[in-house]
Amino acid sequence: MAAPAAREDGTPGGARNLSAALAAGAGWLRLLSPAGDLAAAASPAPGPAAANLTNQFAQPSWRSALWALAYGAVVAVAVLGNLVVIWIVLAHKRMRTVTNCFLVNLAFSDASTAAFNTLVNFLYALHGEWYFGAGYCRFQNFFPITAVFAGIYSMTAIAVDRYMAIIDPLKPRLSATATKIVIGGIWILAFLLAFPQCLYSKTKVMPGRTLCYVQWPEGPKQHFTYHVVVIVLVYCFPLLIMGITYTIVGVTLWGGEIPGDTCDKYHEQLKAKRKVVKMMIVVVMTFAICWLPYHTYFILTAIYQQLNRWKYIQQVYLASFWLAMSSTMYNPIIYCCLNKRFRAGFKRAFRWCPFIKVSGYDELELKTTRFHPARHSSLYTVTRMESLTAVPGPGDADDTTSGRKARARPGGPGLSGCSRRNSKPASTTSSFMSSPYTSVDEYP
Repeated sequence: MAAPAAREDGTPGGARNLSAALAAGAGWLRLLSPAGDLAAAASPAPGPAAANLTNQFAQPSWRSALWALAYGAVVAVAVLGNLVVIWIVLAHKRMRTVTNCFLVNLAFSDASTAAFNTLVNFLYALHGEWYFGAGYCRFQNFFPITAVFAGIYSMTAIAVDRYMAIIDPLKPRLSATATKIVIGGIWILAFLLAFPQCLYSKTKVMPGRTLCYVQWPEGPKQHFTYHVVVIVLVYCFPLLIMGITYTIVGVTLWGGEIPGDTCDKYHEQLKAKRKVVKMMIVVVMTFAICWLPYHTYFILTAIYQQLNRWKYIQQVYLASFWLAMSSTMYNPIIYCCLNKRFRAGFKRAFRWCPFIKVSGYDELELKTTRFHPARHSSLYTVTRMESLTAVPGPGDADDTTSGRKARARPGGPGLSGCSRRNSKPASTTSSFMSSPYTSVDEYP
């Protein structure tokens, strides 16, 4: 049994006990902790009496084992699942869309957080001692902000891209180069936001233990201000942007269908767009729910410091931290459940399992697209030309009729999927819901 709570002067209990040891290794995740700046650094070394006191946060071995199992399961599922997502997108040309590029960035940040931070944070919270050296202390305080920032803003970029594709479909989509620039910009901003955590990270060797913490030059006030800025930038602001964009997109997709339209291509694209938006809404809601208790925990313990004395506060911390870290493992499960192409990719990745069957349909789902954007562009142009045909005058009836017949042949129902009588509604729908730059296969 180990005690995760101790102030730097070695005295157990007290208003600052739990926050200092539990949160110090969790990087930015514990920024509200008033002990983060270790104001007690000048306290004298612990005396014999203090060393013999029983710590109120010690817990039985069986409970520690259960927590270790829970955290280990999160790491295993998150790392494996997100690596498979990255493989599915990078190994199959059909999956290399703008949305999926951002999903790869999100998967990389989630897998990195799970692999490099979750278990280390858990061990530090459980034992209250830093085992991993000064270099990893800096990394541990620096990387969580970077990864969470990159992940949440990848989701924000997807929301904005979906908004532009659906609300203003005639504008060109992001190119591969532009997508890489956006992703690079996200990581640069993430590094800048997290840099103070790396700069002010310290380790302190004490009798019987080593601590890893962030010592801010101006003390707790600066510490609190930085944490508020981080919460706003990595939680409140992106969720606000995504809430607004997905609300507008949802109203457009689920309320903008033209009654009586029989265009097969229109319905196919509408269905594909609805599926992608539905999947991303689930991803965003999962992130928001998983991280809310964690932020609430630190806000409450900063305002009401007497809560740190509560007997079960360590269990509350471990539970809220586990829920926050579990957000890294849900996305691959969501993709597999709500997207047929990702589901086919997961089947291919785990086809060695005796109960996984890969059908011919699953293989076709990941093959190179059969419907090319250039061809879609020509069909779109034909449809628009049909709808914009001028009303003929009496003297032009024969010429106009023959011209109309000539134009109707390449754009008949067999190609466009729309009947002649619905050409005008179909063209209106195309301008509203489609774009000459996209096809159904561009949606994951």
